[in-house]
Amino acid sequence: MMPVQYVWYGRHLAGWGVALILALGVSAPASATPLVVEAALNREVVAPLLDAFRAAHPDIDLRYHDRSTLEVDVSVAEASPAPDVVISSAMPWQMARVNEGYARPLNSVQARRWPAWAKWRNEVFGFTFEPIVMAYRLDLAKHMMPPQTHADLHSLLTTQRERLEGRVTTYSPLTSGVGYTLFQQDARYTPRFWDLVAGMGQADAKLESNTRSMLEGISDGRYWLGYNLLGSYAMVWAQRHPEVIVQIPQDYALVMMRMAFIHRDAPHPDAAETFVNFLLGREGQRVLAGQTPLFSIRSDIVGPYTAARLRDQVGEQLYPIPLNASLLAFVDPQRRAAFLARWHREFAQDDRQ
Repeated sequence: MMPVQYVWYGRHLAGWGVALILALGVSAPASATPLVVEAALNREVVAPLLDAFRAAHPDIDLRYHDRSTLEVDVSVAEASPAPDVVISSAMPWQMARVNEGYARPLNSVQARRWPAWAKWRNEVFGFTFEPIVMAYRLDLAKHMMPPQTHADLHSLLTTQRERLEGRVTTYSPLTSGVGYTLFQQDARYTPRFWDLVAGMGQADAKLESNTRSMLEGISDGRYWLGYNLLGSYAMVWAQRHPEVIVQIPQDYALVMMRMAFIHRDAPHPDAAETFVNFLLGREGQRVLAGQTPLFSIRSDIVGPYTAARLRDQVGEQLYPIPLNASLLAFVDPQRRAAFLARWHREFAQDDRQ
């Protein structure tokens, strides 16, 4: 078993980068059934999975729209026609839409056999297992010891505040559903979470709406250190940007799942079922495990990116965000307002952003 420290360098991902390039110029037959997928999942990261589905189902014309979590959530209720499949990393919002009755149940063999902890009522399914990470510039080590735990990060924010001022970045809980969810979960597991928030505020941390913006800032030198990035995106970025180091926290690491459901008003329900079954089936999960850092959930899949291998390497410090009705509490208006009000107080955001 490897030590708990789990650092990703770009070269660790070499060998599958070519698979990230989405095949172009391959058109579906004129009689192909359309399939519209609204997804908060970067096309570059998921390209191998999309390619594999197109190869396996040339009779389906997959139209994949890469959106923000907010855009995906709005499309569930307002798009006309409705999308066939909805995928998002904003887990509470996905659960809320399913609870409102927007999901069509899936009664396939794949759905029935899917792990109970990664689905709800055979209506919505978590099909990835993505660690939440820190990232930093390689040359940070010239100035200070890079953080390996949440306590390390808090210590740096306190002792190296002047050096780090304006050079730390994380999600904005105001503009990112994923960011809000991650901070809510952090508050459950880190006794000194609000001290960490205050430390980021005192260091004038810059708030971003997505992981890509954080990574771009680290690469170009605007930021030295990023907190609570999506590990899948960060690992892909590090493959081509050796100045970026990805660190899974040693004390605990949140794990997020992309949640997928078939819209109740899906114009092409059969094609939608085929797609979701592919996500849950051996073929689709094998692609996730071998060609993407999205990490397969299935225990019968072998590859470099599986939940089982991640647990073996990181240990018991992985804390998956539960996919159950408890997620609904995070979108409760009163709870959200109270959380964000405290965030403002601790971070002093009104004075800094």
